[in-house]
Amino acid sequence: MRSVRRFLWRRMLRLNDVHPTVLFGGFGDISRDFHADEYVYVGPGCRINPGVRVGSYSMLGPDVQIVGNDHIFDRPGVPIIFSGRPEFRYTNIGKDVWIGAGATILCGTTIGDGAVVASGAVVTRDVEPFTVVGGVPARLIRRRFAILRDELAHRKMLEAPASSGEYCSPVAAQLET
Repeated sequence: MRSVRRFLWRRMLRLNDVHPTVLFGGFGDISRDFHADEYVYVGPGCRINPGVRVGSYSMLGPDVQIVGNDHIFDRPGVPIIFSGRPEFRYTNIGKDVWIGAGATILCGTTIGDGAVVASGAVVTRDVEPFTVVGGVPARLIRRRFAILRDELAHRKMLEAPASSGEYCSPVAAQLET
């Protein structure tokens, strides 16, 4: 059933460059050139402008916006509407990134592998891999993993080919097995 739902969402949104395992939680305003690798989740109400690439295992919560950064506003004597646009820049979201509900990512930024963006954050510049950021504008809160050994083990897993797993199973169930 889940594979049928994935197919229908890709078809309805006319997305040709998303992996068949990508799951959409509901309607959103997503550019047709959106690229998503294996096991990506896109929550309902997301707005994703052109030029966005998302790596495997990443999750975009409800109402995430990847927008903006597309107007020149510092030309004296020229209204913003007539000031033109800067050169187009792609937005890259790494593997295993979690972007919380209502976060805004400015187009042209890069979010590194394993990063976490807190709900409601506004990302105005690149986010380093394996960091947790939040606030307006988004700032470093902490490293995702407390020790380097854990980060290296996670990085090694991300470098391997993507593989399926149990979606959001309870932690207690994982510990018992």
